[in-house]
Amino acid sequence: MSTSRFGVSDELWEVFRACIPPRVNTHRFGGGRPRADDRACLAGILFVLRTGCQWNALSQTGICPSSTANDRFRQWVKDDTFLRFFHAGLTRYDELVGIDWDFLSMDGAMTKAPLGGKSHRQKPHRSGQNRRQTQPAGRGRRRAAGGGARRGQ
Repeated sequence: MSTSRFGVSDELWEVFRACIPPRVNTHRFGGGRPRADDRACLAGILFVLRTGCQWNALSQTGICPSSTANDRFRQWVKDDTFLRFFHAGLTRYDELVGIDWDFLSMDGAMTKAPLGGKSHRQKPHRSGQNRRQTQPAGRGRRRAAGGGARRGQ
């Protein structure tokens, strides 16, 4: 699979790198496993978000290990890296194109949808005993073996 079109451009990477907080090594001896490249993780995250593939399928693309990209995604969401990146992009767009801040609109609803359906479902036409339900032993009609009328009479 060719993933070169899902790479992170140098310009985008410079903006995103400024939003990542400095990493503090928490290993008690200052060592530990080397950290995976943040740029490759970002490329993997953007690949998953853009294509909609599952995180586990990311490893097959060769961009970045899926567990690393998922861990980094959750970390960057938790420490507001993506929020800072969004604000940086918004600021840059305002500089290039301009945003009319005089007109803002927001819409939201926290109520039940007006066409959400009836609150009471339709009741069946016949009682439950008329349906083919299992009867307790000794309470149902007895059927002769063989499924038909008695033989020999």
